[in-house]
Amino acid sequence: MYCVSCGTPVCYQCLEEGKHGQHEVKALGAMWKQHKTQLSQALNGVSDKAKEAKEFLVQLKNILQQIQENGLDYEACLVAQCDALVDALTRQKAKLLTKVTKDREHKLKISDALIKRVQVSQEQWVKGALEPKVSAEFDLTLDSEPLLQSIHQLDFIQMKCRVPPVPLLQLEKCCTRNNSVTLAWRMPPFTHNPVEGYILELDDGDGGQFREVYVGKETLCTIDGLHFNSTYNARVKAFNSSGVGPYSKTVVLQTSDVAWFTFDPSSAHRDIVLSNDNQTATCSSYDDRVVLGTAAFSKGVHYWELHVDRYDNHPDPAFGIARINVIKDMMLGKDDKAWAMYVDNNRSWFMHCNSHTSRTEGGVSKGATVGVLLDLNKHSLAFYINGQQQGPPAFENVEGVFMPALSLNRNVQVNPFQFRLTRSACQPTEKFYCLSKVIA
Repeated sequence: MYCVSCGTPVCYQCLEEGKHGQHEVKALGAMWKQHKTQLSQALNGVSDKAKEAKEFLVQLKNILQQIQENGLDYEACLVAQCDALVDALTRQKAKLLTKVTKDREHKLKISDALIKRVQVSQEQWVKGALEPKVSAEFDLTLDSEPLLQSIHQLDFIQMKCRVPPVPLLQLEKCCTRNNSVTLAWRMPPFTHNPVEGYILELDDGDGGQFREVYVGKETLCTIDGLHFNSTYNARVKAFNSSGVGPYSKTVVLQTSDVAWFTFDPSSAHRDIVLSNDNQTATCSSYDDRVVLGTAAFSKGVHYWELHVDRYDNHPDPAFGIARINVIKDMMLGKDDKAWAMYVDNNRSWFMHCNSHTSRTEGGVSKGATVGVLLDLNKHSLAFYINGQQQGPPAFENVEGVFMPALSLNRNVQVNPFQFRLTRSACQPTEKFYCLSKVIA
C-alpha cells in the first residue's frame, strides 16, 4: 500500500498498528501508475521546453547570420554612397578648375590685345589714352562652407519604411511549355525597403482584365492550365506593411499552338505502370484503372490517337476525356467527371455518369488505333477506330477544362499519338492538315 499523507510505501502491519492507521492510503500499483503518468507528463513538458529552446537558439543563429549578411550589404552600400560623393566632388572640382582656366585665358587674351595696340600706336601715344580693361585679380570665391557643414553632418538616419520598389522581371528565366507559363523576378540591388511578398497578375490570354494568380514570397512561379495558342500578359508587384509597390514592366508570353503530352505519373492510379518516358501505359491489376495526360484543354479543336500495342483476353479499355479530379479506381466514364468510349473486340459504347449509350459494332485488337476528337469550339466529343468514326458524335455541350484520359487493366498496353488540326472541319477519314505527328 501507499500512504498518501506521508508519501511513502507502507506495509499492512504499519497500517494496523503504526501511525499510518488513520492516514489516506491507496494501492501501491495504482499510485505507481499515477506517479509514472505525472513523471511522463513532466518529462514531456521538459522535452517541449527543450524543443522550444532549441528552436529559439536556431532562430537566434539565423538572426545572427542575417545581421552579418545585412551588415556586409550595408557596408558595401555605404562604401558605394561615399564613393559616389567623392566622384561627384571630383567632377565638380574639374568643372571649377575649367572655369578658372577659361577666366585666366580670357584675361590673358585681353592683356595681349592691349599690348599690341600700345605697340602699334607708340607715335601717337598720349598718357591716359588707353587704360587697362582687365584686372589682375580673379573675382572668384569658392563657397565651400555649406558643403563642409553637410559633410560634417553626414550620418545615419532611421529610415521610415516605404513601399517596395518595382520588381525586375528576369526575362531569361521566363518561358512557356505547352499551356503553362513560368515567370521569374527579383528586386533591384541595394533595396532597403523590406519585401513581405509578391503579387503576380495574368490576363485572360485574349487582352482582357488582369487577375491575381499568385500571392507569396517566392520569386518563381509556374501557372498551369492556360489556353493553347494564346498570348498572355503578366506583371508583378511587391508589398510590405506600408502598402503595395508599383507594377513591373509587362512581359508577353505565347503558349504553344501544338499540345504535346505524355501520361502523367503524378496523378495516375498506383496500379498504372508507365514506361518509355511515360509514353507507354499498362496496368498491374485486373481491375480498370485511370491515367490522365499531362495537357489540359479549354478551347480549340484537339485530336489525338492511342495505339493499342497489346490486347489480351478481350478486356474493355476506355478512351476519352476527364476532369483532374476524376475517380481513378474504376472504368473511365462511370462518374460525372469523365466522358468516354469503352470498347471490346466486337463493339463499343459511350459512357458518362455510368450511363451506357450508342452501342456500335466494331471493336479493337492488337495494332488498332483509337482516335479522340475534342472540339471545344462546337463543344462536342467524337471517337474513331482505325480512322472511322465510331457511331454518332458521342457527347454534346462539353464545356470546361479537360485532360486526355484512359482506363485499362493488365491485358492492355497503349501509346498516344497526337495531332494539331489546322481546320476545324477536318475529320480523321480525310487528309490531315497538321504540323506534326509525334509519340508524346
